[in-house]
Amino acid sequence: QVQLVESGGGLVQAGGSLRLSCAASGRTFSDYVMAWFRQAPGKEREFVAAMDWDGSRSYYADSVKGRFTFSRDNAKNTGYLQMNALKSEDTAVYYCAARTAWYASTSATRYDYWGQGTQVTVSS
Repeated sequence: QVQLVESGGGLVQAGGSLRLSCAASGRTFSDYVMAWFRQAPGKEREFVAAMDWDGSRSYYADSVKGRFTFSRDNAKNTGYLQMNALKSEDTAVYYCAARTAWYASTSATRYDYWGQGTQVTVSS
């Protein structure tokens, strides 16, 4: 079992930045792939970013490419999502997810473990 806890969400003005954290416990952190998804009111959960188990490759949704950066610190059992140049359309609940696999997936159904989510609100 893996437990994931997100933090770092909040209210920010358009153009601002936030850094989300995802603290993991329960298994060796480097054993699994991590990803971020988000869900806005009335919309389906959508892929944001993911990283392979060893950090060798990162994947981003086109809507966040160039603005968001996903990193992980295996020594701290924590993943991070640095979000810059935020837009009102980035407003959503952001979820951290994990799965025991070598490679990341952009499909939410491929992830076995989920955090409780953290709210990000971008005011225009």
